[in-house]
Amino acid sequence: MVQSENMRILEALIFASDKPLSTVALGEHLSEGTDVEALLEELRQSYEHRGVNLVNVAGKWMFQTAPDLAFLLRKELEEERRLSKAAIETLAIIAYHQPVTRAEVEDIRGVSMNKGTLDVLLETGWVRPLGRRRTPGRPMTYGTSEAFLVNFGLNSIKDLPGLKELKAAGLLDNVNVALLNLVNPQEDIEEQGELPVENLS
Repeated sequence: MVQSENMRILEALIFASDKPLSTVALGEHLSEGTDVEALLEELRQSYEHRGVNLVNVAGKWMFQTAPDLAFLLRKELEEERRLSKAAIETLAIIAYHQPVTRAEVEDIRGVSMNKGTLDVLLETGWVRPLGRRRTPGRPMTYGTSEAFLVNFGLNSIKDLPGLKELKAAGLLDNVNVALLNLVNPQEDIEEQGELPVENLS
């Protein structure tokens, strides 16, 4: 009885939330000693063949439309957030090469980047400033956000598709692939010397 009630609480919390919820946050609403991970897995399985699925993205839980039904909403989403080809290419470069500066994005694309292109990506919330590089001029570096992971249904940057899939989707038509780093981009963020954004002056 307690487990059934906890399951209902989990379902209600995730359904009502406008953002993904962590296991810890969900567990705070359940009875002490509850195996939250096990309940979430059971709930995930119960939604596996329904119109919406329970998924883990960016290490948090949310409901989303079943992949095979996504086409029903695709047109509405495309009209709401239509990105130019330049913006899509820039987003792909930032995702795979982060932390990356504007100049580095331009080197990889082979063309100068219109200021509006980066502004659009920042407005979507998919791209965020990571900090300034400890090099002459202290250029700003950019990377993807949690909103990016949520929007594309990724648990982490490591789940990004490979070079073959990007080429097939036509996202690298004008990109210098030789300069594009597709190997464990998350490690790049941790290894390079970036100054935290809050310390910028």
